[in-house]
Amino acid sequence: MSSKYIVRQPIKDAENTVIGHEILYHGENQAFTTEVKTENEYAAADTIYNFLTNDGGKALKGKLNFMTFTTMLLMKKTPRLFDKSELVIQIDDSVIIHPLSMHFVNMFAKEGYKIAVNEFQFAPRYLSLLDTTDYIKVNISTTQPDALRNIVEIAHSMHKKCIVTNIETSEQHELACSLKVDGFEGPFVAGKLKTKAHSSAYLQSNFFRLMVAVTKDEPDVDEIEQLISMDASLSFGLLKMANSAYFALRHRATTIHQAIMTLGLGQLKQWIYLLSASLVDSTVDAASEEFLKLSFMRANFCSELMKYAEDMPISRSEAYLLGMFSTLNHLIDAPMEEILEEVPVADEVKAALIHQEGRCGMLYKLVLAYEAADWDSINSYAAELGIPDQVLTSVYFLCIENVNALWDQLTKASPKQLVEEGASVPQM
Repeated sequence: MSSKYIVRQPIKDAENTVIGHEILYHGENQAFTTEVKTENEYAAADTIYNFLTNDGGKALKGKLNFMTFTTMLLMKKTPRLFDKSELVIQIDDSVIIHPLSMHFVNMFAKEGYKIAVNEFQFAPRYLSLLDTTDYIKVNISTTQPDALRNIVEIAHSMHKKCIVTNIETSEQHELACSLKVDGFEGPFVAGKLKTKAHSSAYLQSNFFRLMVAVTKDEPDVDEIEQLISMDASLSFGLLKMANSAYFALRHRATTIHQAIMTLGLGQLKQWIYLLSASLVDSTVDAASEEFLKLSFMRANFCSELMKYAEDMPISRSEAYLLGMFSTLNHLIDAPMEEILEEVPVADEVKAALIHQEGRCGMLYKLVLAYEAADWDSINSYAAELGIPDQVLTSVYFLCIENVNALWDQLTKASPKQLVEEGASVPQM
């Protein structure tokens, strides 16, 4: 019996901003495929339907969710588990050729749901769907460049959005960019992050010095307070965290010392990225938000998986830092080896981040494989670590839900609001 996983992968625009996520399913019955046996389709539909019902859609709130629906899922009226503004119903050839399916597709379209067609082809059955379709998705790896160009032109001429999928290389990404498509999806796209600092001089910044200070085995509270007090941006960020609804304080923290005591050094270590200067502005650009959310997602996922992993040489808090610091080479435009020379984390964490070695490296590779929906690798790494494969999807979506909730709470107040409400911050 093979494992069942549900994963989400980002769909981005030309500015590398996430515009939505594709919900991918993998399991013994392979619901999201064009080669599904009818007797198994019911079981596959039940698996997804039950997960979405139990989850309540909480982890999938926010951006658009592109989800491929089989005939059975359509007949179960599964799309209604989602808000119309947050779902795109994807259909493929198995639905298009089914005698009953299109009745349900048209019904949902009339109700206001958006429709996408996977693996669009120049065939009468696909062309006849254009009036109902909002998105056309084309696989760049199986479509010739001339055909791809024609499909994009047709889509845009009919005011349809075109998303190119399965982008695996920079060359494919450049081709899609040249065609001015509306969305990009695939392994290359998922791993593409904007670098936050373009010089290793960032290693001498107050923020990086603070990161080093809080990750020491025996942090010096006076040193940490001094580093934060010297920088208005760090001070704003710390006060924002300490006074957020997350901590439910009776009294507001109005000084740097009070804020440090409120969080505790353990929390400060885990949430150090939230003090980056980009986040404490009143607005967060899309690239910063994507980077920070990915950092928190990996940190939470690594930490939660430690509850199940066997014979691990690090603690849960160290696993959290493993996930958090996995994005350091995007925050700082310098080799990971150079960055980690300055950061006092466990040798096992460094070996995992630099060489993906040891059991910590295996945990890191499992998290990366899950992000990439690399089904075979997920099974292999989970088995090596002794993690039951049936818990992965629930842990993954619990982490998404936790990250979204934390993000909402910790990004509500602006520095201006903190000043107006009486929090004291140093002057620039």
